Amino acid sequence: MNTGHHDIANLRKSYERAELNENASHADPMQQFAQWLDEAFKAQVPEPNAMTLATVGNDLRPSTRVVLIKGYDERGITWFTNYQSRKGRQLAGNPFAALQFHWVELERVVRIEGRVTKVADAESDAYFQSRPLDHRIGAWASPQSEVIEGRTELVTAAARYGAQFLLQPPRPPHWGGFRLVPDHWEFWQGRKSRLHDRLRYRQQADGNWLRERLAP
Repeated sequence: MNTGHHDIANLRKSYERAELNENASHADPMQQFAQWLDEAFKAQVPEPNAMTLATVGNDLRPSTRVVLIKGYDERGITWFTNYQSRKGRQLAGNPFAALQFHWVELERVVRIEGRVTKVADAESDAYFQSRPLDHRIGAWASPQSEVIEGRTELVTAAARYGAQFLLQPPRPPHWGGFRLVPDHWEFWQGRKSRLHDRLRYRQQADGNWLRERLAP
């Protein structure tokens, strides 16, 4: 098997920064997530708000991309995007998805699964108006996930919409927020000798969370 100029098969790292145990973790996974996200920000890891979003289309082929978390509370995890993009179309056909945060410097991974819904229009409007002007124009200019002839097409569209809307572009009807409502969480902490800590939370019928340790 050709691995190029790098010996990929023999790359190793010993994870020894921290531990995760049942006694020290929160009973509510959202509180555990909030703690870890706050620690990622304090550690100044690169883009601590970046998360991988996995969706599955009607063809049953999974796809992933990196999006940015824009909010979280007891209702779930929120991000914003083009509803007509590939991910938007896939979520329209299959509203279940998975998210993953990987904070390499902290040797931590958070995996989240659940059902996805669109956020209320008022919430999408409020967030859209908080974005920089060029980002708001870009939401109009980019037919996300569609084939285009070249970058000139994007630049031209941005100039056209900029001239049309000036400083007050409205939110495009095809753009807004999604919220994943978690029913499964997993918190992974790297440990020495590949004996990693994995805590899974599963939501029960009564709404409470069952916390379980998984073998690494």
